[in-house]
Amino acid sequence: MLLRKPTDFEQRVYKAVQGVPVGQVVTYAILADILDCRSAQAIGQALRRNPFAPAVPCHRVIRTDLSLGGYFGAVAGKQLEQKRALLLAEGVEFDQQGLLVDRRKLYRSNAGCDPSI
Repeated sequence: MLLRKPTDFEQRVYKAVQGVPVGQVVTYAILADILDCRSAQAIGQALRRNPFAPAVPCHRVIRTDLSLGGYFGAVAGKQLEQKRALLLAEGVEFDQQGLLVDRRKLYRSNAGCDPSI
């Protein structure tokens, strides 16, 4: 049961994240650019409140420095290891420092992205 209905902005973020293919990741900043939002932090806050995971795959969003970032509001511990495991199961690897191994896994395009998002 949802505690509150997602805002219009949160719904736009969730819809955009659903467009990131399995086996790829996107940064908070790229996602903000796709949504014409000037705040990667606002994207992160919306994803922190994602009530639809894993259908809305917020685990596919990483930091601009290509590190794992956070997961469900945590930046370390069990939640972050869960994010790493989900991405590894999709073929996205991170090194010992938590950095993306293969930059080709970075989703950069909004091709096919509905401009009404």
